[in-house]
Amino acid sequence: MQGIRFIRFVVVLCVLAVAAFAVNAQGANSGSIQGVVKDATGAAVPSAQVEISDVVSGYHREAKTNDQGQFAFSNVPFNGYHLVANAAGFAALTQDVDVRSAVPVSLELTLKVGSANTTVTVSAEAQDLVETTPTAHTDVDVNLFGKLPLESQSSSITSLITLSTPGVFADSNGNFHGLGDHAQNSFSVDGQPITDQQSKVFSNQIPLDSVQSLEVIEGAPPAEFGDKTSLVIKVTTRSGLGQTKPTGSVYTSYGNFGTANLGFDLAAGGNKWGNYVAVNGLNSGRFLDPPEFSVMHDKGNQQNFFDRADFKLSANNSLQLNLGYIRSWFQTPNSFDAQTASAWSGLVVDNGGLGPNGLPVGPADQRSQIKTFNIAPTFTHLIGSNALFTVGLFARKDQYNYFPSNNPFADLLPDLQSETVGQSRRLTNLGVRSDISYVKGHHNFKAGVTYEHTLLNEKDSFGIVDPTLNPVCDNADGSINTNPLITNPAQCGGVGNPGGSADPNFTPLLGCFDLTRTAPLPASDGCAAGFARSGLDNFLGHSDIKELALYVQDAISWRNWTVNIGVRGDFYNGLSTARQAEPRVGLAYNIKRTNTVLRLSYAHTFETPFNENLVLSSLGCNDAAINAIMSVTIGQPCLTSPLSPGLRNEYHAGFEQAFGRYLVLDAEYIWKYTHNAYDFSVFGSTPLTFPIEWQRSKIPGYTLRATVPNYHGFTAYFVASHVAARFFAPQVTGIGATPGAAGGVFRIDHDENFEQTTHLQYQIGKRGPWIGFNWRYDSGLVAGPIPCAGGNCNNGPNGTDSIVDVSGLSPDQQFEAGLFCGSVHATPTTPISANGLCPASQYGSTLISVPVAGTEDDDHNPPRIAPRHLFDASIGDDDLFHGDRFKWSLRLTVINLTNKTALYNFLSTFSGTHYVTPRTATAELGFHF
Repeated sequence: MQGIRFIRFVVVLCVLAVAAFAVNAQGANSGSIQGVVKDATGAAVPSAQVEISDVVSGYHREAKTNDQGQFAFSNVPFNGYHLVANAAGFAALTQDVDVRSAVPVSLELTLKVGSANTTVTVSAEAQDLVETTPTAHTDVDVNLFGKLPLESQSSSITSLITLSTPGVFADSNGNFHGLGDHAQNSFSVDGQPITDQQSKVFSNQIPLDSVQSLEVIEGAPPAEFGDKTSLVIKVTTRSGLGQTKPTGSVYTSYGNFGTANLGFDLAAGGNKWGNYVAVNGLNSGRFLDPPEFSVMHDKGNQQNFFDRADFKLSANNSLQLNLGYIRSWFQTPNSFDAQTASAWSGLVVDNGGLGPNGLPVGPADQRSQIKTFNIAPTFTHLIGSNALFTVGLFARKDQYNYFPSNNPFADLLPDLQSETVGQSRRLTNLGVRSDISYVKGHHNFKAGVTYEHTLLNEKDSFGIVDPTLNPVCDNADGSINTNPLITNPAQCGGVGNPGGSADPNFTPLLGCFDLTRTAPLPASDGCAAGFARSGLDNFLGHSDIKELALYVQDAISWRNWTVNIGVRGDFYNGLSTARQAEPRVGLAYNIKRTNTVLRLSYAHTFETPFNENLVLSSLGCNDAAINAIMSVTIGQPCLTSPLSPGLRNEYHAGFEQAFGRYLVLDAEYIWKYTHNAYDFSVFGSTPLTFPIEWQRSKIPGYTLRATVPNYHGFTAYFVASHVAARFFAPQVTGIGATPGAAGGVFRIDHDENFEQTTHLQYQIGKRGPWIGFNWRYDSGLVAGPIPCAGGNCNNGPNGTDSIVDVSGLSPDQQFEAGLFCGSVHATPTTPISANGLCPASQYGSTLISVPVAGTEDDDHNPPRIAPRHLFDASIGDDDLFHGDRFKWSLRLTVINLTNKTALYNFLSTFSGTHYVTPRTATAELGFHF
């Protein structure tokens, strides 16, 4: 039924886009500049050169006037620009232009007679480097990220944001933590809201080839943005409108791990239409970040298609249509434990390398497939010269499938995976957005409405593959009995268990799904008579999430002041219901004589639940089998209340300072307090994750950004931040009840003391070679349960401070953590000590900062990933043979130049253990026309 509704919605989208003229709406992320160039007598000046540029973001566009002296720039991201107009026989004219709304900016430029000069020089003054806006943000244009060494071709968008934006902490698999929150990030792609997770283990990201520019809002979000607002990423896609001479490129690349990429893009159009299309395919032997520095079972591929069509229906009406389809398939990377299951699993070794089902176990072979489809038409109507009406519709669908190993016993991993699990999950987001913008005098007014209907379908299956998880009997010596023929406590003490007794924690219901027990079950066990453990438990979940948002806002500019005021109203109706009014206010003052901008802002926001596995998390405990497996796993009752929206108050104070024409510094202090703060947990001991809520969180921190605009071909920027993510127990919603820290306060695993990225770039002339260089430093995220002694660890014998007990980790996990005891370092098959004990004075790690014995504190001194310095470089030439119409390009990119061995995380509750990318070299050849 959901599929039929989705198809119907897609079929009528384009018709509704035109017919929706009577609806109220929301605009896109770009505006336009149009105008006419005249001489002192009022006559038109044809063939005049007009340029607009933002020297901070790197944005630059050029146009020539027609016979009537007219020029136009469309698809211009919201920002301030420096305009230069020049023509032979006239003096150059310079002017600053602000584009802060979708309402077109109309200019009349008058050139004065001067010396003949057709060479245009763009030279911004110091005042052009600062913006009088109350909201801190980072602007990134294609001219920058076209030469930025990016780590992941399958998640280039998040890699770009991590490297260019302060307050963003890097994590594995394209995930990032914005300002101390996990995935509280939203994208606005040409005005279409996307608030679901964009990590490549949840969804497919839009291809970087489709992006013209980004604006990343780190400050208090304006009223038009809601749902997840820790970071708001406004994306302006590329367009072919006005591209009378078709341009495009074909490129291919190859690098380490057999990573190959092939793609092309094409922009073509005229004054009334335009089309931009980008297609590419990727195949890699290291698609995800694995739990070992070595790579095993990590193949993946991805195919992207993006198309944007623009039509000017009349002087005042236009239509834009975005289409996208992305498919990715990838293996779950194996650890040494997963790759050689028979080497460590007594269950397998004792059975001659066979599982209880009699089949060879072999390495784990878990895989995923994600298909993402998106269609988004937008209609705009210009009302007079000061107002613009916009209406847009959108439909986006993620189909996610997780496949277990063919032999379920290959999925057994010590302390990580006790169940084999499979999933088929579909997330369909349908919506309409509408707004009206009005710009006149001191006011930039906007009011709008967004309605979204998200349909969730979840199918999860699981079976127990660990015989120690739900044992029927204990042996006479107190150890767990794993005889696969024993299925009923009545058999304890008999054949196969002499002198033994029933295990007091045995749960009969879970016996129905225990694949390690091979004999049929009697009816008295609560299962059907003769039930053989060949089937899995299935959880089916469905929900419709309906959200309505109304907002009104105004940016008032008066002399040196800019004041943003607004209010948003959100209505959430899903597995829980809530509504909230959210005031937003910001103030900025420009001290022009010193080129200083001071700013303050406040926002009350409504944080909506994550949609990924929301039904399982909210309703799973109502299912007896889910309740039982979670209770056994966590050792306490399973929570049953559904997730509900959280409420946040956030405060920002900052400044922007220009130093001459060559340096601009931006700094921001943030403080966020959230009631019902979100994070993720895991189902049982499996890779299946779901959202949970903690009682509250406090997140203070600061961000810094310094930018050196283009100076004779040299550009640079520096971004840095510190954010403390303090969460307060107890867990209040979400299945399970993750144990909190002693005292109820802990640093969550996306807390990091300090990070910085320095990017240097040099271009030789306008057509010569170039080089780009990154230096990234991370002080380290909070690590998972690394063994230590004393403090809040207490995992030495009797909680002593002098001895550390690491027996809870397999030798491979000890190796992944870089553990050592004296001169003995763990290997994938050898632990640091035979009995698992190590004197605290000899214990340590090469990859994790372990607190000194007796000092560990979950709030003030938790274990952390060890600090790391990573260096990347690119070198290339965009015009190898100095062609005119046709050009060849060549670039070489090296990630992790020093081949640094380092972790992103270790035994993270959310995602496990992952290493950073080893040294990887990629060569790319392109043809451009």
